[in-house]
Amino acid sequence: MSSFTITRLHAREILDSRGRPTVWAECRLAGGFTAAASVPSGASTGRAEAIELRDGDAQRYRGLGCRRAVENVSVTLHEGLRGRAFASQAELDGELMRLDGTPNCRRLGANAILAVSLAFARACAVQHGVPLYRHFADIAGLRLCTLPRLTVNLFSGGKHAGEQSPLQDILLTPVAAQTTDEALAAVFAVYQAAAELVWKKYGQRLLRADEGGLAPLFPDAESMLADAIEAITAAGHAAGIGVALALDVASSHFFHEGCYHLGRETLDSAAMIARIDDWVTCYPLVSVEDGLSEEDWAHWPALRARLAGRTLTLGDDFLCTQPARIERAIATRAADALLLKVNQVGTLTGAAQAAALARAAGWKITVSARSGETEDNWLADLAVGWGADFIKVGSITQSERLAKYNRLLVIEAETDLPLCPLAVSSR
Repeated sequence: MSSFTITRLHAREILDSRGRPTVWAECRLAGGFTAAASVPSGASTGRAEAIELRDGDAQRYRGLGCRRAVENVSVTLHEGLRGRAFASQAELDGELMRLDGTPNCRRLGANAILAVSLAFARACAVQHGVPLYRHFADIAGLRLCTLPRLTVNLFSGGKHAGEQSPLQDILLTPVAAQTTDEALAAVFAVYQAAAELVWKKYGQRLLRADEGGLAPLFPDAESMLADAIEAITAAGHAAGIGVALALDVASSHFFHEGCYHLGRETLDSAAMIARIDDWVTCYPLVSVEDGLSEEDWAHWPALRARLAGRTLTLGDDFLCTQPARIERAIATRAADALLLKVNQVGTLTGAAQAAALARAAGWKITVSARSGETEDNWLADLAVGWGADFIKVGSITQSERLAKYNRLLVIEAETDLPLCPLAVSSR
């Protein structure tokens, strides 16, 4: 059995796609095998997520600096792990969590711990002389089978776009595409048609939200969906046949005092479920993400039952890639798809455990980026290595997003893997 001996850990503070600090870390193994990784940060975050460590100095980056997390890598973790050999990713990640000593990484910081977890994985792949996607598959005990289908931001609201619209994202899924290359070409055509529509209908030039989605002042949620269909048609695709939609409601952000405040409307949980049901009936949606609040456990099973067989009931803030929440959702039949964000749980091993639980329950998995991303492309390798059904990176207009899409194109050329079969009918 191979072992991997850490000889040096080093980190620095870098900036993410929103200009906010995040953590870059480098891991050197015995023999000189060296690799680095940088971690993302979210804007739309669930309360159960692992906790990033921020400096809290209001005079520097409004308290968002990561110098303490960087020091925890370069000093605390370096001194704690230097010279030690690890037989597996799970062994290293277990030691990281032991050194932190908290269930949610709050002492050393999830940003510090994940940066080391990822850099170690990449250095191990270098030592083995294999592509990162193959090493990720080995970590999870999987074989390479398919490439993930794309879900690409078209329109944004919520936390990603100044909350000018309550719905967080309307995404494109090119269901007729047979390759990633074909999928990106279809998305490009629809995005350009949407940009022209936004100018004609709203008089707004090409202004983009955190993840690259277009963000005009939609009058209501239905307008976001209807305009997406209009853009698909204008680009020459058949809605639901050539290109379908995915919806990120992110409803926790407009859930207050037991009600959903959807624009000017105030809805109870039953009414919110009925509204989502109407959207699924009227529009070709392959998934609905966070249709209810993250703590509205009493009504999630009713939402899933209402949507079952028609679209995926996808949990993000609701599940936070936390195994305990996933187990509860499986037991109560509250969802049938997981949005997997590695930094929500803090280590690759924790994320792999979450993915394994979802797979064992027959769920579908979307591997997702965050609103604050870097040009690092490890997420594409992870989605391929772990056999994700979908990948959610953002739009196709910014380098931190394109780095992942371009990596998928390289992996597609290297492996000739097919795209994952569709999880549900898009009508």
